[in-house]
Amino acid sequence: MPAAYSNLYLEQGTTFNTTITLDDVYGELYDLSGYSANSQIRKSYYSSNATATFSTTINSQQGTISLALTSQITSNIAPGRYVYDTTITDLNGSITRILEGVVDVSPRVTR
Repeated sequence: MPAAYSNLYLEQGTTFNTTITLDDVYGELYDLSGYSANSQIRKSYYSSNATATFSTTINSQQGTISLALTSQITSNIAPGRYVYDTTITDLNGSITRILEGVVDVSPRVTR
């Protein structure tokens, strides 16, 4: 299954939360029991270091993965354009990329 594409918009210095819902072509929720998730932001596809790593929470019964960044983390991300992806890993260690896209970080004004 190819990864879905969705852009994210972050405001520097604020808390960020979003939820991904996985379902099949029939609209049935994907059972995420036993899966783990990982999601990172990088300046480019070729960057060796992650700019930020999302905190991930899986709700296996609802087929959802929540991605979160604290305001302290987003405060340390310079304004600009980045890339991200989200992967899931099953019990056998097989990794599947489920989502990817661009992250636009807008600068903070109020300090």
